[in-house]
Amino acid sequence: MKKTSLKLLLILINITLLFSCNSGKQQEQQEEKQEEVSETPSQVNPKEEQHEKKATSFDIGTLPVSDRELGQFPFFSLPEDIAILDKPIERKFDKLYFLIDGVMTPLEGRVWKADLRAKSGNYEDWSLAYFEKSYDEAIKALGGVKVFDGKMAYYDEYEHFKEQATYMGESGSIGYIGENIKVYIIRKADNSNVYIQLSSESTGGKINILQQEQFIQTITYLEADQIQKDLTEKGKAVLYITFDTDKATLKPEGTKAVAEIIKVLQTDNSLKIAINGYTDNTGNEAHNLQLSQQRAETVKNEIVKAGVDTERLTADGFGPNNPIADNTSEDGKAKNRRVELVKI
Repeated sequence: MKKTSLKLLLILINITLLFSCNSGKQQEQQEEKQEEVSETPSQVNPKEEQHEKKATSFDIGTLPVSDRELGQFPFFSLPEDIAILDKPIERKFDKLYFLIDGVMTPLEGRVWKADLRAKSGNYEDWSLAYFEKSYDEAIKALGGVKVFDGKMAYYDEYEHFKEQATYMGESGSIGYIGENIKVYIIRKADNSNVYIQLSSESTGGKINILQQEQFIQTITYLEADQIQKDLTEKGKAVLYITFDTDKATLKPEGTKAVAEIIKVLQTDNSLKIAINGYTDNTGNEAHNLQLSQQRAETVKNEIVKAGVDTERLTADGFGPNNPIADNTSEDGKAKNRRVELVKI
């Protein structure tokens, strides 16, 4: 009897230990899963990540290079019996979005866009087929290739695009919901590629033409003497300090501009300044406020590294607030992306 009781006791102990081990393993596995989840960056927006992947999928290198002479920008006359409604918009440099592979893709260069109607002024005289065929044949005759023909997805692409394209509403603007959009590219050996975007309906059409060009900076950097003069006479100096795109990292030219500020502060040890950062109105306002704050702090930190007392400096970001130029053009936006030094 005692032997039987002992055996039962040993069996119960073994069962208890077995359940305890299994429970411990399950708890460890659960903790590991929780750790894996916690290591996943919560700030990543799946839609934004997907958009970035899609935006980089198109490769212009797959298109044939055209050796045809294009002539004078915007390269095409209007088809017979078609006229421009109001006045076309032409800019030496601007940013325009083209629907490529279903993604509104930003491109920079010389821009021409217009609303088109029947020359008679009567809507019933407009021929959608005539408009589309005229440009299709003319573009292909210059070595162009149609790379997209379709509509933009609403919830994904349009929501992303509408925050970026501040020009929407201007004459010739393309990118509205429901528009059927055709995009052509004339690839050139010197990378002065030409993008043509068409949209049409039963009463009229629109055309966008962009020739890719490098941005030429026309804003000059203030030297120490001019900064000192502006602070003395105006109480502030406006500087165009260059940073990496959408970052608070100084470019080499930006570092040179900060060096001029340091010279001023080292010359006048009693001078105190507020460093105020500004952006244009592209994108999310909260992000722009944060970016401008970070850029102002970058400038301040570089000055402090040079030995200037931090008590003589403040740094604040104001994002797109208080613009000094029109945000509808790239030139205006460039002027708004600035750092102001204000004498305290």
